Amino acid sequence: MSSRPRVPGALVALVSLFTAGYLAPYLLPTVVGRLSAGLGLTPAQAGLVGSVLLLGSSTAGFTLAARGDRIGPRRAARAGLLAMAVGYGSAAATGVVPLVVAGAVLGGLGSGTATAVAAAGIAGQRDPHRASTLGLLTVSATAGALYLTLPHLSGGHAPPLLAIACAAALVWPLTGRLPGAVREPRESAPTGPLPHRAAGAVLAGGILLWSLSQNALWGVSGRIGLTQAGLSEVTVGAVFAAALGAGLLGVTAAGALGSRLGRAVPIGVGTVAIAACVLLSSAARDLASFATGEILWNACYPVVLSYLLGLAASLDPRGRWAVLVGAASSLGVACGPLAGSLLSEGAGYPGMGTVLCTLLLLVAMPMTAVARHVSGRPLVPGSVRRRGGAAGAVLAGTAAATPPTVPQMGAPEQEITPIRVPAAAGRRRPAKSAFRLARPSDRG
Repeated sequence: MSSRPRVPGALVALVSLFTAGYLAPYLLPTVVGRLSAGLGLTPAQAGLVGSVLLLGSSTAGFTLAARGDRIGPRRAARAGLLAMAVGYGSAAATGVVPLVVAGAVLGGLGSGTATAVAAAGIAGQRDPHRASTLGLLTVSATAGALYLTLPHLSGGHAPPLLAIACAAALVWPLTGRLPGAVREPRESAPTGPLPHRAAGAVLAGGILLWSLSQNALWGVSGRIGLTQAGLSEVTVGAVFAAALGAGLLGVTAAGALGSRLGRAVPIGVGTVAIAACVLLSSAARDLASFATGEILWNACYPVVLSYLLGLAASLDPRGRWAVLVGAASSLGVACGPLAGSLLSEGAGYPGMGTVLCTLLLLVAMPMTAVARHVSGRPLVPGSVRRRGGAAGAVLAGTAAATPPTVPQMGAPEQEITPIRVPAAAGRRRPAKSAFRLARPSDRG
């Protein structure tokens, strides 16, 4: 269901849609905390409601990954935003737990739909990593502003849910900039199976556990600050806002860095750093340790996520792997609150942090391997022979003898763009044998 936006307005719509879809996971700590305090639920019950909400989001992502080609981006985006506004709005308007859960599920389906449309559109961008970075920058700024605002509003579960519903309503007018059809009528429909199936499956499984580990802590971070560290809700909200501000700096740095380090180094090293932050934050017993863990963690998290989303988008320009990997991430996010609640009740917050840290270290290895395997398809002599003749194949195997004009062994394979040569009026189209390679000695 990917489309390649041709005007800047479409990119603005995709980024706004990405922000609305990701807002529920970003506000999860305050949503779970307000559900527990406002509806009298136990921490495990509130975590279960948060998991059900996000499970609806991942379900929508998987559904659109399989059937997205039948729906235009504009129609799917509007359906998702409508479900968000109605679902979260109705959940905020009632205190009956079954109705709150039903509204949360409907809103989660809308969030997942909006995120899937945005992910597919971002995958069609010329530079999907920078586009996803811009989306993460926007959602971090929006969530940070809400964390500063929500503690000063009335108590209960309604304010954070209403904030998400209002965000969906504000993004709705921008959907007119999205294409109404999957592709232009004159474009041929792309066919073929999913490319890089093994790498994509490993990445989807890895990001599921990666997201579960972090969201298990994120879902109970508010309770860690309130109960274990002994902080007030206003202080905890300020720490979260500062953490998301650090995330803005991290995402900005990732956008400036681009692909200079490839994807394997940011994903591998970043996940190890996140594991250390999870361990520190889960054991926090005062403001200094809690703030340090949360701020450093949130500075690293969106950076690694932007590279993971860019990696998924690079696997398939149609955006199918981007949607599937995003849905797998949403599934991990959905299971996170319940897993965090159960682990914290059974082993305490420090014990939960140890388990999550170990899981992150284990999952870092396969994801880094996928990044190394896919990010740069190596040029082998066979591929050079297809491009530059037998001499190029020989030079590719000897790096010391390779001039700058010949690709080095291990360099990313460059795209070849076909060029149409129109025939003059009254003349036959020139034969393929009439063309030859250009050389420095050629004139004209």
